[in-house]
Amino acid sequence: MRLYWKAAALAALATSGGAAFAQEAGGNLNGRWDAALVRNGVEVPFRLDIKGDGPTLQGVFYDGWSAYDGTTSASFKDNQLVLNVDHYLTTINASLKDGKLAGNAFAQNRETSAEYTFTAVRHVEKPASTAKVPSIEGTYVIPLDTPSSKGEKAFRFIAHQRGDEVAAAILRIDGDTGSYSGTYKDGKWLLSHFDGGRPGVLVVTPKADGTLDIQQQVERPGQAAASAASNEYGRGATPDGRYAPTLVAYREDVAKAKGFPEPDDALNHTSVRDPNEIFAFNFPDLDGKPVSNKDFEGKVVLAIVTGTWCPNCHDEAQYLVELDKKYRDQGLAIVALTFEEPAQHAELERARAFVKQYGVEYTYLLAGAPAEMWEKVPQLNHLDTWPATIFVGRDGKISAVHSGFASPASGVFHDQLKSQFTTRIEQLLAEKAPAAAVKVASAQGSKLK
Repeated sequence: MRLYWKAAALAALATSGGAAFAQEAGGNLNGRWDAALVRNGVEVPFRLDIKGDGPTLQGVFYDGWSAYDGTTSASFKDNQLVLNVDHYLTTINASLKDGKLAGNAFAQNRETSAEYTFTAVRHVEKPASTAKVPSIEGTYVIPLDTPSSKGEKAFRFIAHQRGDEVAAAILRIDGDTGSYSGTYKDGKWLLSHFDGGRPGVLVVTPKADGTLDIQQQVERPGQAAASAASNEYGRGATPDGRYAPTLVAYREDVAKAKGFPEPDDALNHTSVRDPNEIFAFNFPDLDGKPVSNKDFEGKVVLAIVTGTWCPNCHDEAQYLVELDKKYRDQGLAIVALTFEEPAQHAELERARAFVKQYGVEYTYLLAGAPAEMWEKVPQLNHLDTWPATIFVGRDGKISAVHSGFASPASGVFHDQLKSQFTTRIEQLLAEKAPAAAVKVASAQGSKLK
């Protein structure tokens, strides 16, 4: 991959008479770049678009074939490029030399931090491939040899194909991996993904029997033996099928005929402890002001168990912003209960950047640290996904819990999620609020006048 990019870049310079390099030396990096992160010998290629200049300079990341997210700030001075992705606590620093960007990327995750080597060269379009490639378009089921730590026995794999190019995602109960994209070569697809917060590589090989062999590059943080007995979310020594280096995907009809288990249902994975219990909470917002469920009496509430370290929570936030604009005036209140690492609680740098980046105007509360999730949200059983969306009716009781979030990368499953969300929201909005709640809401409104 690196040799191809280097050769392509040299060819482009030769045919353009060095015009591209002259332009870059003048301070203009605008255009598409073939970038890569490298760590522990693993290369993660990704598309990076750079646009603007001075205060408008921006880096844009892709999710499959679609522009998805971007930097919060960027600068290019004296041939030094800095790209800040504050809502992921990711920074890329690179120097421009001979038409190539080279440097490093630093990413802060919930449990660990990671440093990568970063490189990028100008993208050069290649001729359309005339080679015949097999079709893997469609939806598959991945049975797990070992259940996931969340009890799942199967995942889904969704592939979209354009000739010798594929964009695909693995969908688990907590959400999808984002859209990995790449091309077909030597009998397999090399698919990769980086949207500012989750680098990864999948190598997908079609087999003669119609199955797909999926090799996933997985890097897990080292875990002390002592953490095995802890109640901290996501930690422990329990074997986890989601991190298997090789997975096998079967077409849905084949998986059903073979009697393989189905992936978990997002509406049945997490249950309510007591359906007659009021969903009560009382947490500060990002400025320290206390907010409780009593502030929303008589409204329909979407309470979101979330964290800005969680990529699937970034996916959901962008959809929640749409729902907030559509239904707020009809009586919907969206309330994020964010669980951030203790080190983030003082300044809440990432949470504030997250709110700004996505234009979040709904209520955003600091509920605690990830390890405190069960203590702070005790009303649910089997709560173990980030995010989890809690639908609360006008009576203050939980109507349903949706585990995880399937982003646009998951195709039809994202469409199904949106249909389920809007249907349930509209049903709850159509219900009448209890008389006591109406009285409280009216009193609260009078105080605000």
